[in-house]
Amino acid sequence: MVFWRKKKNIVEQEQEDLDQELLHPENEPEIEPSTDYEASLAADDDIQAELHVKDNDVIDELVVTPLPDSIPEIAKEMTEEPDVDHTLEGGWFSRMSKGLSKSSSKITQGLSDIITKSKLDQDALDRLEDVLIEADLGPKTAARLIETFSKDRFGKDISEDEIKEALAENIADILEPVAQPLTIEKPEKGPYVILVCGVNGAGKTTTIGKYTQQLQRDEGKSVMIAAADTFRAAAIEQLSVWAKRSGAVMFSKDVGSDAASVAYEAYEAAVKQNIDVLLIDTAGRLQNKSNLMAELEKIIRVLKKQNENVPHATLLVLDSTTGQNAYSQVQTFKQMVDVTGLIVTKLDGSAKGGVLIGLADQFGVPVHAIGVGESIDDLKAFTARDYARSLMGLES
Repeated sequence: MVFWRKKKNIVEQEQEDLDQELLHPENEPEIEPSTDYEASLAADDDIQAELHVKDNDVIDELVVTPLPDSIPEIAKEMTEEPDVDHTLEGGWFSRMSKGLSKSSSKITQGLSDIITKSKLDQDALDRLEDVLIEADLGPKTAARLIETFSKDRFGKDISEDEIKEALAENIADILEPVAQPLTIEKPEKGPYVILVCGVNGAGKTTTIGKYTQQLQRDEGKSVMIAAADTFRAAAIEQLSVWAKRSGAVMFSKDVGSDAASVAYEAYEAAVKQNIDVLLIDTAGRLQNKSNLMAELEKIIRVLKKQNENVPHATLLVLDSTTGQNAYSQVQTFKQMVDVTGLIVTKLDGSAKGGVLIGLADQFGVPVHAIGVGESIDDLKAFTARDYARSLMGLES
């Protein structure tokens, strides 16, 4: 049997092709296979009669892990990393430098190839700009750095170490305005709500898990995780594992459930249990941008039915290994939702650490944290000076 589908309007098809080229450049590997679906929306049904949820209704199909007084022993055992010796790893700066080693080596090797004579001339500056562009800073940011760097140094004697120090200082100046840790203050009523966005494969689920464990372990906050990426079964399972590790409350429904319904009911449950922080995982299928936009808008809309001030923060998780593709992701998600902050992951996985500098320069969105490894402590608050010096292969 053959099924025929009406051809799309030519203008719509061209726009969709343009979106595909923007989000998936040629030779760029797919982040995750498409799982397109049609978002269930009803504009005039008053959000499906408040999603049929009333104060006295029983929440169906709800899987809730009770909030323990303290982290269970089994959770502690799951967070331990046997057979791994961390005694010689040093502090956060040491781990960050190790994680950024690929990016740092790419830049510093380029500098070594450039500095063949003692004076800084135009040829050296042009080649240095190329090195920065290849490190994924982007043409505009690279040009800005070179202009600032060369103002008082052109034609003068300069060493490789002096170049590194000067670039690190200039990079830190770009990063400083966006280096803002996320400050969580529980409202008088209800939890502090964080909506977490990002394309599939960017590391949203792992980031939520790590952040949850840090909030409970280091700050003593109670956390609920809401699995609103309901079209990817693995996301729900992963979040469940992290919830068990940290002792957090897990809120989930069946695969395929309405994502907005999960968010709505999770908020109700968090209020009743006096939870401090509610983290909501969302889908990330950019293969069909309009459906994703509709789903995110619906989640926010139904949350505001509960409390007009939520979500308090909307975080975008970016995979640094995608390089220049990260720029288009920020642009796309900013069009969908009010992105209040970034978390950049997998900085240890490639030589594309410079992308964070370009993002800070072009968008000015606060960068709350970065990830440079797999362990729980490899996700930390972002600091401008340390990052700049690590990227240039310098000591703290």
